[in-house]
Amino acid sequence: MTDVSRLAQVRARLDLPVARRATGLLEGRHRSIYKGHGQDFDDLHLYAPGEDVGDIDWKSSARAGIPVIRRFVRESNLNLVLVVDTGRTLGATAPSGETKADVAGFCCALVAYIARDRGDRVALVAGDAERLVQLPPRASTQDLEVLLRTVENQWSPDAPANDLTRALDRAMTAFRSRSLMVVITDEARPDARHEQVLRTLRVRHELMVVQVADLSALSVRVPDAAGSPTRAGRGRRRDREIEDVDGTLDLPAFLRGRPELAHAAEAASHERRAEVADRLRRLQIPGVTVTGTEDVVPRFVELLGRQKRARR
Repeated sequence: MTDVSRLAQVRARLDLPVARRATGLLEGRHRSIYKGHGQDFDDLHLYAPGEDVGDIDWKSSARAGIPVIRRFVRESNLNLVLVVDTGRTLGATAPSGETKADVAGFCCALVAYIARDRGDRVALVAGDAERLVQLPPRASTQDLEVLLRTVENQWSPDAPANDLTRALDRAMTAFRSRSLMVVITDEARPDARHEQVLRTLRVRHELMVVQVADLSALSVRVPDAAGSPTRAGRGRRRDREIEDVDGTLDLPAFLRGRPELAHAAEAASHERRAEVADRLRRLQIPGVTVTGTEDVVPRFVELLGRQKRARR
């Protein structure tokens, strides 16, 4: 990304109706229950000893035959927590041709932009196998720009290995009050190692997951044994050498360009994606997979909508 405002980049790509819809989908997460007068009426509930008798609704109590108390709500700001995977696989290429880090960075910027418009605060926990960065909840434009640049500087192809557990564990211990946590990682995660911490976080907070997709093996053009590019399936043309950012995989020349290998790799990726999706369903955590920055806004709005419906 160029060295300009990350929030301005989001604004330039976000239509006003879509922005309003996304902001509206956060409504309902800002409502905290308070007893007493002076706020908007919410509902009725049974009187419990110790509550203010002045809040008893006598007409409703007479109809019900038992004391019923009025309950009110007031608006309160929400903490959003970005839990970001900064492991080396985020330095790989996304299906759009962008780096997965650029896509993940735009996801972070979108969350920050929507939160700023709501007056909400955004916190950051970003980590991998060797590094862990935490920033407290902040709401100003300057603080959000610092947050976005901080996480952006963590991504590179030579970054440490992924360790999403460290970031999730820190998020669980660092944030006690109920928050909306947005986990940003790649399509291989969360895996079985993360189930317990996700289950605990799911009880304490609202949780959603955004995954950045891997480049499909069927969309890569690799050189064959003779050195000429060969398409391993239908997809966008890619003539440059493909390197493994998470290991030392180097296919010998006589294996490169073989369609059956590309199809086998794609089948394995599909199975892994299905396994992760099933895990999120079992944990009742909404999640979406994005393929590029153009995909982020509609998919995130979809995710907010699913999260709001699940809360009803």
